[in-house]
Amino acid sequence: MRSMWTIAAAMSGLLLLSACGVAPGGGDNGAAGSGKKAALVVAQGGLGDEAYNDLAYQGFKDSAAENGVAGRPIESRDIVAEGEQLVRTAAGADYGLIADLEFSHAEMLGKVAKDFPEVQFAIVNVAVEGPNVTSIVFKEHEGSYLAGVLAALETKDTSNSKINDANRIGFIGGTKSTGIDKFLVGYMEGARSVNPQVEFDIKYADSFGDAAKGQQIAKQMYADGTDIIYTVAGGTGAGVIQAAKDTNHYAIGVDTDQDDIAQGFVLTSVIKRSDLAMSNLVRDFGKGELRGGSTVSYGLKEDGVGLSEMKHTKQDVPADVLAKVEAAKADIISGKVKVWDVTEQGYPSWAK
Repeated sequence: MRSMWTIAAAMSGLLLLSACGVAPGGGDNGAAGSGKKAALVVAQGGLGDEAYNDLAYQGFKDSAAENGVAGRPIESRDIVAEGEQLVRTAAGADYGLIADLEFSHAEMLGKVAKDFPEVQFAIVNVAVEGPNVTSIVFKEHEGSYLAGVLAALETKDTSNSKINDANRIGFIGGTKSTGIDKFLVGYMEGARSVNPQVEFDIKYADSFGDAAKGQQIAKQMYADGTDIIYTVAGGTGAGVIQAAKDTNHYAIGVDTDQDDIAQGFVLTSVIKRSDLAMSNLVRDFGKGELRGGSTVSYGLKEDGVGLSEMKHTKQDVPADVLAKVEAAKADIISGKVKVWDVTEQGYPSWAK
């Protein structure tokens, strides 16, 4: 069940949050369990995005049930503007943990955390200082690097009916931001490492929940000669994947394994284990082991990011291409290759 909150319903939301035994998804937990309560602030795109939010909520919900924690998701039609009110409401309603998936809430969360020192907060995709804040960051650039290696090599395989003779791959982001461009620059760096002449077609949908717009943008990109598009745009990406199927090309999914959405047309998915991060976070909270004041990082080495199994497309990819992807993965894990991170290093000259 999805729970849609708005500022207009803040007072009724407060009553909902104050209720005991409310389990993830709005169900009744029954047994009191640990007596602890956790809230998950859902990012732009909402639940049902078949990507970042859904995967994180699955880990949150399962771990809450396993650890006797009562939890519920918090959504809004404008989570960016309404986020502070909703977080404050939850913090004042006996929620001992508030995990926030929305990148843009970083400044706000640091401020609210100071006002509620007894509450544990967590935020994903950005580091926020505070003794009661746990920051969770993913090395999305590492997984994206592997996707770039794969795409830049596969775009030259014209024996594949989904590939044209143009040396061009694409990217559609939800918004123009360092959080999204962290994926993009990693993708570009991986592609350039194996195909220096590869061209990039880069677009932003300015939405994380508009599948129709994603489909429209992607169809134009495919018509212009791009044959593989990496989508980092939440629910908008569903339209990109549909466009790949409609035009007999490839998309690259993100956050969760999206290969089944259009079997044979999703070359691979860059998986970001937000479920693992939320599961570990809620577990530690339930056991009383969550202290805050730290940053937890998930990369290739921690199995926090990586490529999907490619169960519907691996047979179409030459063995030497797959081997080069595996070699790149090994080089990143060993430290031989350090992938550029725009959130820490700014933009490289070749990506401006």
